[in-house]
Amino acid sequence: MRPSEVLFQGTCPPVSIPACDHYAGSEKLMRKSLALQHELGPVFDITFDCEDGAAHGNEEAHAHMLGALIASDDNRFGRIGARVHDVTSAFFEQDIAIILQHAAQKIAYLVVPKVESVIDVRNAVALINQHAKKQGRDNLPVHVLIETHGALADVHDIAVLPQVECLSFGVMDFVSAHYGAIPGNAMRSPGQFTHPLVMRAKLEIAAACHAHGKTPSHNVTTEIADTAIVADDARRAADECGYTRMWSIHPNQIRPILASFAPQLSEVNEATAILSQAQAVKWGPIQHDGKLHDRASYRYYWTILQRARTSGMALPAAAQTIL
Repeated sequence: MRPSEVLFQGTCPPVSIPACDHYAGSEKLMRKSLALQHELGPVFDITFDCEDGAAHGNEEAHAHMLGALIASDDNRFGRIGARVHDVTSAFFEQDIAIILQHAAQKIAYLVVPKVESVIDVRNAVALINQHAKKQGRDNLPVHVLIETHGALADVHDIAVLPQVECLSFGVMDFVSAHYGAIPGNAMRSPGQFTHPLVMRAKLEIAAACHAHGKTPSHNVTTEIADTAIVADDARRAADECGYTRMWSIHPNQIRPILASFAPQLSEVNEATAILSQAQAVKWGPIQHDGKLHDRASYRYYWTILQRARTSGMALPAAAQTIL
C-alpha cells in the first residue's frame, strides 16, 4: 500500500497539480508559453483560452487551432488545458466538441467559466463526458470558475463532484457582479486581501476545495511589470487564504508564483526526515526532535513534499520513496 493510501484513509488526499496556471489566448502567446514549458518542465500548466482568446467571428477556427496545438508533439508533458466559452454561450458546446475531436487523449482539463449553480456544473460535465467518450476519453478533469453569486452559494456542492479537480476564483467578475457595492480597488492588491466580501469568497472556495481534496486556484494579478507584487500576492494567497495554485497572465508572473507557492528547503528536509522515520515504523507514532508525531502531522508533511515536487524543487533521495 502506498504511503498516500495509508495516510489518507477515510479522507480526501489533495489533488496534486502544478501551482501555476498560465493563460494564453492567441496562437503567438500559446507557442511562447509552450517554449517556456519546454525550458522549465511541467512545473506550470498552460490553459489555452477560447472565452477571451477568440476574436469575434473566429470562434470555430480558434477552437480548431488550439485543439490541434494541444494534440501536437509540442505538448510534451500533457499539462495543457483549455477554457471554453461560458455555459450560456452558443459556442460552449462547439468549443468542447472541436477541442476534444482534436485532443481528447492529450488535454489535461477543461475550464468552465461563469456557472451559476451546481446544476450548471453537472450539465457541463455531462456534456463534456458525452463528447469525450466519443473520442475514447473517460473522466476528463474539469476546472470550474467561481465568479458569480450562485456559484459561490453552491461552492461546496460543486467541489464534491468527482470530476471537478480545481475551483478558480474570478475576482473581477465577482466584484463587478456587485454593481459598485464593492469598490474597484478590491480587484487588485491590497484591496483584494482586505475587503470582507472578497475575502469571504476566497475563503469559502478554499474551504470547499480542501474539504473534498480539490485544488483552490487564486485569481490573477493584473500587475505584470513589478514581479514583487506578483510574488507578494501569491504568498498572501497561500499563507492567508489557503490557496495552492494561482493564475498567471504573463510569462513574467510564472516564476514568482512558483517560488511563492514552493515550500522552504528547510521544510522539505524536515518533512523528509519525519516521514522517513515514520515509514520505518509503518506509520505508527514517532518522536522527532523531542516532539510527538502521528498520522495527523504525517499528512501535513506529505503535502509539503507534494508541493515541492510540483513546483520543480529537487527532492532529497529519501523523499522519492515516500511519494
